[in-house]
This record gives sequence, structure tokens and C-alpha cells, in this order.
Amino acid sequence: MALTTMLFVPADRPERFEKAAASTADAIVLDLEDAVSPENKEIARANIVKAILDKRTFVRVNPVQTDLFHDDLVALARAGCLNIMLPKAETTWELESVAAALGEDITVIPLIETAVGLDNARELAAHRTVPFLAFGSLDFALDMGCEHTQDALRFARQTLVFASRLAQKAAPIDGVTVAIDDYDHIKADAIEARHLGFAGKLVIHPKQLAAVADAFRPSDAEVAWATQVVEAVAANGTQAAKINGQMIDKPVISRAERILLRSSPNRG
Repeated sequence: MALTTMLFVPADRPERFEKAAASTADAIVLDLEDAVSPENKEIARANIVKAILDKRTFVRVNPVQTDLFHDDLVALARAGCLNIMLPKAETTWELESVAAALGEDITVIPLIETAVGLDNARELAAHRTVPFLAFGSLDFALDMGCEHTQDALRFARQTLVFASRLAQKAAPIDGVTVAIDDYDHIKADAIEARHLGFAGKLVIHPKQLAAVADAFRPSDAEVAWATQVVEAVAANGTQAAKINGQMIDKPVISRAERILLRSSPNRG
């Protein structure tokens, strides 16, 4: 499951579903939580039951700690939904609750938004239903009482990357950027996430998709370097080579191969 962009769509706005599905987003997240007002929750659930939910469509339910969670699961069972994003995820018991309601084939993306969730990140990532974690940076900053800045949240981001690696799961997906029209700002945030080891980013508007995709796509210079490395090794016939006076060994070769894989349009 190679996802760089996950685009949120309010579940009470069904007229946006088809447009989102036709976008360049790698996955769509129909949102029953923050994007839907309390009076529209039931309408939103009905829209999901009627929607066509393919393998690239996720549904963000309301937190387990709320009275809305049970009704969400009932609707998703009717819809045959197999991909869930779970906000405020804190314990594996919550993941078990989802699996019990929707079946063992369910895929759950825990959204880490609290200090408790971060502390339990490794256990959450290791759960059988979880392919990767996601970071709810806005709510996490609120829970911690800190600013929503790169410096303030760097420890949390690094912890999620570390926990994912220890659990031998895919790299996590970073939280949203609130700016919609500022391409440079969005791209800078996404580059920071990429440098820390994230695989992609949550997106709140289609206008953000290009900036995030550009940030996670290797540059021409990186691709040229990686190609040179791989070709030199192939010509040398060993797992080591010398390029521009520098010794290229297995870790460098692996990095080059990873860059070329990310640059491929068919990487997923």
C-alpha cells in the first residue's frame, strides 16, 4: 500500500465524492468526524452506505470515546467498508473493537493525536489490522498545549517513524497543513516530513495535492545520482563501486534503488 496523498472529503458532501475520486490523490478519506457537524452525522453515514467504496477509499469514524462511534460502525458494516481511519487512537483494544464489529479483513489506520497515543505508537503500529500510522498533528498540538510548528512537533514525528520501523510496518503518513493556496508552504511542510522518514501526508483540499506529490517525488538531481550509482554497480558486477572518487557500498546502493522506485509512476 504505497500512499503519498490521502485527501479528506466531508461525508455530508456527496457531490464531492466523485470529484475527489477523480483527483490525483492516492487515497480518499470520507470524513465522519471533524468535517461533519453533529446535526449532519446521520446524513453523512447514509451517504457512505450509498457510496461506492473501493480499495483506495477510507472512512474516518468518530473516536471510540464518543457516543457516535457505535453508530458509525453499524453504518460501515452495512456499507461493507474495509478501510477505516481511527481518530484519537490510543490502545489496541480500540482496534480490536473495530475488528470485532467489521471483521478480520478490516484495515485500520490509527490517527495518533494524543500523548497517550504517541506513547503506545509501537503497539498500535504492530497490530494485525494496521498497515501504517498517521499523525493528527493539529489535535496532538492541542493535547500537548504546544504550537503547531515543525520544531515543536519534530519529536512526535520522529517517534512515529521510529515506532513504525520497530513494528516493521510501512512509514507513517504526516498530518495536514492548514494553508490551502500557499504552494511553497505546503511543499516545505511535506519536504520536512519526507526528510524525517514519512511516506506521505494527509491533505484537506485538492489544491494541496500537487505540492505534496512534488515534495515526495525525487528531484531530477536525485534520480540522476541514483541512476549513476545503479549503472556503475551493474557495470562493475559487484555490490560496491567507485563514483567521482567516492566508494559506493550496499547502504548507498539501497538508497539509490529506493529513489528510483519512488520516482516510478507505477511505484504502488
